[in-house]
Amino acid sequence: MSEPLINKVAESGLVTLDLEQYYPKGETAVFDLKDYLFMGMILKEKDYREGLKTTDWSLYSGKNVALTCSADAIIPVWAWMLAAAYLQPVAKELVMGDEKELHKQLYLKNIAAINPEEFADKRMVIKGCGETPIADFVYMEVTKKLLPVAKSIMNGEPCSTVPVYKKKA
Repeated sequence: MSEPLINKVAESGLVTLDLEQYYPKGETAVFDLKDYLFMGMILKEKDYREGLKTTDWSLYSGKNVALTCSADAIIPVWAWMLAAAYLQPVAKELVMGDEKELHKQLYLKNIAAINPEEFADKRMVIKGCGETPIADFVYMEVTKKLLPVAKSIMNGEPCSTVPVYKKKA
């Protein structure tokens, strides 16, 4: 009679953290101040205020919005503030920067929401590959988050891991 198969990975006590579950969700939009500049480079206060008043803000409703200016123009601080005053009540999230910065800030917010105590004294595997490409900064941020509490941190898959950290005994 043959020996029963033993799933050593299941018995190892490893906890896999899949960073795809923290990937930012929801529609995104970009609000570009360049569309409100005179000749594409000068912000005129009166025209800017009028332009914002007549903007259809419902286009940004419930979306994650990047507030940016893609033109090489000097934008006074109050102009950013004024755009934010219109966007904040309708947007799901509002971030100053381009779409890439919006994605990064949303990811950081999702990582920050992780309760590290759920992983106290656990042997962690931070999943290393999947359907969605995960930026390097996400791996660093989750390592910072878990390092104070985890028993160990590894990267990869439970069957093939790279050790990253092991708590001193």
